[in-house]
Amino acid sequence: MLGIVQGLSEFLPISSSGHLIVVPKLLGWDDFGGSTSLEKSFDVALHLGTLIAALWYFRADLLVYLRAALHSIRVHAIDSVDARLAWLLLLSAVPGAVFGALLQSTIEDELGDPILIGVNAIVFALLLEWADRSGGERETEEFHAPDAATMGIAQALALAPGVSRSGVTISAGRWLRFDRPAATRLSFLMSIPIIGGATLYKGVEVARDGIPPGFGSAFVWGIVASAVSGFLAIALLLRYVRTHSFRPFVIYRIVVGVVVIVVFATGIR
Repeated sequence: MLGIVQGLSEFLPISSSGHLIVVPKLLGWDDFGGSTSLEKSFDVALHLGTLIAALWYFRADLLVYLRAALHSIRVHAIDSVDARLAWLLLLSAVPGAVFGALLQSTIEDELGDPILIGVNAIVFALLLEWADRSGGERETEEFHAPDAATMGIAQALALAPGVSRSGVTISAGRWLRFDRPAATRLSFLMSIPIIGGATLYKGVEVARDGIPPGFGSAFVWGIVASAVSGFLAIALLLRYVRTHSFRPFVIYRIVVGVVVIVVFATGIR
């Protein structure tokens, strides 16, 4: 179940980190027995699943970008659109990586409160609605360094649960006048270096601590569920935004945000 939640909410603009915190709390799940390290390890496994989903879906594009980047290294020049896109996608991960490394303890200790997650869900839903109305007809190939910097900084904001990495980067893309398919595609491509880097960084701890006996199958099925649902989320959203706006996701986030705030503020949970 958590794998499906991660896979869908990582790519749909509704916040995976927020859902992974709130869903177990709302349903009273305590699968990790209070073990923070085990919970973090499982979170790494779920992100590995979404990384696999993105790598597989964009495998043809990534191969083109990789070849172009290697060629640019050989000739000491960025002489094609594909090479430019490849390096800019890497550049876009820098703000999130820097802020994530500097503020890791603050993010984990201070920003996981369900009420704050609910507030973030609502605020950034309204931002998505505002940005989506701005219109724009720019395409993926028009992605340049200022765009990478702006969307990369926006991506760093998603370190706070409830913001949504895909949601805030799509919002930034729409604000930069990219059309919906281009903003969504760029958001998904940007996820690969940042998720890959975070998974590798945190995976070192998992490898050191190991997986407790009895949890191996849960980790495997979590990765599988996250990968399958993530792949479907990518495919469905890219098809959906060709002819539709992001308003259903905005409404969903506002409703969920209000419910979460009320439930946890009143002490029901």
